[in-house]
Amino acid sequence: MHKNFFVKGINIELPQISTYPFNIPSIVKTKKLEIDSPVTFFVGENGSGKSTLIEALAVNMGFNPEGGSRNMNFSTCDTHSHLSEYLTVSKKAYPKDGFFLRAESFYNVASYIQQIDNGMSTGDLQNVYGGSLHECSHGESFLKLLSNRLFGNGLYILDEPEAALSIHRLFSMLCIMKKLVDNNSQFIIATHSPILLSYPNSTIYQFSDGGIERVEYKETEPYKMTKYFLDNPERMLELLFESYD
Repeated sequence: MHKNFFVKGINIELPQISTYPFNIPSIVKTKKLEIDSPVTFFVGENGSGKSTLIEALAVNMGFNPEGGSRNMNFSTCDTHSHLSEYLTVSKKAYPKDGFFLRAESFYNVASYIQQIDNGMSTGDLQNVYGGSLHECSHGESFLKLLSNRLFGNGLYILDEPEAALSIHRLFSMLCIMKKLVDNNSQFIIATHSPILLSYPNSTIYQFSDGGIERVEYKETEPYKMTKYFLDNPERMLELLFESYD
């Protein structure tokens, strides 16, 4: 039984500035998000603001902007926005574990882990991360970290994890998530994946120019567009190709 939501709400109070990220319509039009499920998804088109908000949430919660745990402190390119300074996060409890995992900078995190391996024994690296994350494929290393480093009773913030994973590995990730949720963990995930979005009893927030609204799984664009394509791929491709004539 899940006892705590480490994050139970996000309040947004923006300054009167018309530059990024304070000009993203979905974020500008939203004052508060309630988080009342152990698994919460942010979904939306590219540029809709979901990754910007999830990055800001992670930074607000004390994680390194490029990813990692709260005690990782490194920077290869300082590109994160200042949105985190304008968030007030309501907390119900403090997690014992936590990790911010993002697809675009995972290589940097893996490299940092490899560097600190100089102070670890081989057994320590194997126990904590399942071994070297650079000695396997991107997807394998991603799943290895999920399987080994997330200990439970934690807050896990993930940005588009599906970018590294095959369909079979996404199914594996769902099972890992279930195990961790049963161990009193909370996930907040930005994703385009209709497979991940299927997680039972999750909360889904869809980002658009109209704001951020709570939707059901089958109302999401990833589900509707994927289903439409799979039901009739020939017709979908015909319409797509016609639009580019």
